[in-house]
Amino acid sequence: MHPQDFSPAYYSSAVSNGVDSRVLAPARTRPRYWLHILLFLLTLVSTTIVGARMQYNFDRNLPFFDFERDLAAFGLWWHDPAFLLKGLPFSLTLLAILLAHEFGHYVACRYYRVDASLPYFLPAPTFTGTLGAFIRIRAPIYTKRVLFDVGVAGPLAGFIFLLPALAIGLAFSKIIPNIVHQGAWSFGTPAMLWLLERVIFPGVGTADIHLHPIARAAWIGILATALNLLPIGQLDGGHILYSIVGERHKMLSRVFALMLVPIGIKFWAGWLVWAVLLLFFGMRHPSIYDPTEIGDSRRKLGWLSLAIFALCFTVEPIAYTGGF
Repeated sequence: MHPQDFSPAYYSSAVSNGVDSRVLAPARTRPRYWLHILLFLLTLVSTTIVGARMQYNFDRNLPFFDFERDLAAFGLWWHDPAFLLKGLPFSLTLLAILLAHEFGHYVACRYYRVDASLPYFLPAPTFTGTLGAFIRIRAPIYTKRVLFDVGVAGPLAGFIFLLPALAIGLAFSKIIPNIVHQGAWSFGTPAMLWLLERVIFPGVGTADIHLHPIARAAWIGILATALNLLPIGQLDGGHILYSIVGERHKMLSRVFALMLVPIGIKFWAGWLVWAVLLLFFGMRHPSIYDPTEIGDSRRKLGWLSLAIFALCFTVEPIAYTGGF
C-alpha cells in the first residue's frame, strides 16, 4: 500500500517520442529513520509473540488460533522471553513478505525519482500481530507508465517471496484429520494454497492439513496481496487499472467495489466493510494527463497481476465454525 500526498508542487516530468522521462526530484523530506526502525521492531515483537503461540499450538496438534486463549499470550510472553524464539520462523517470514512488497514500491519510486518514504510497519494485538505496512508517496505521478510500474512492483516483489515461503511452510505442515474444523475459526483456502496442497499432499483433503506457522505467514501474505490487488481506487490494483483504462477507472472502481457487497452478504462480512470504506473514502484517484499508452510489455504484466489476484483471492478468508 502507498498513500499519496499531493501537496508538494515541485515535481515535473515529460513525455517525448512515447518514452517517459525520469521524474525530477526536489529536496527530499528528511527521513525519520528512528520511527521506521521503532515501528519495525515493535511489529517484529508483536508478530513473534503470535508466532510463538502458533508454534506452541502446532507442536501440540491444537487448532491454529483461538481468540480468547491466544490473544492472552500477548500478556504472558514476558514470563519466558526465550519462548519467543520459537515465533521467529513465523514473524521473519511474514515481515520478509511485507517488506518485499513495500520495497518493491519504494525501489520503483527511487528509480523514477518520486519522493517516497521508507515503509511504516503497523504492530497490532491481532491473530496476525500486525496490520501490515505502507509507504507514503509524497509527490504526484505524471505518467501512466510510472504509475503502472510503481503500482505493480509491490505485488510482484511480494509474490516472489510469497511463493517459496508457502512451499516451504507446506513442506513442514502435517496431516491431522479434520483439524481445520476443530477450532472456533477456520481460514479460507485460496487457489494458490489449494494447488500447492495438491502437489505436496496428494489425495489429502484441505480440512486435514495442519499448516505450519511459516505457511500461516504465507497465508497472511496471500490475503494482503489479494486486498492490495483489488482493482479499486488507490489500491495497487486501482493504480494498475487507472494506468490501463484512464478516466474509466472511477466507474470501474465503483463497479468492483459494489461487487464486494453480495460477496460480503453471502460469505464474509469483512468484504462489506471494505466495500463501504472504498466506496466512501477510496474512490478518488488523481488525474494523470498523459496520452501515451503503457505498451504491450506492461499490459502483459497487468494480466500477470490479474492472475496473481485470482490465485490469492478467496470469497471467505475467515469463518466462525462454533468450535470450542
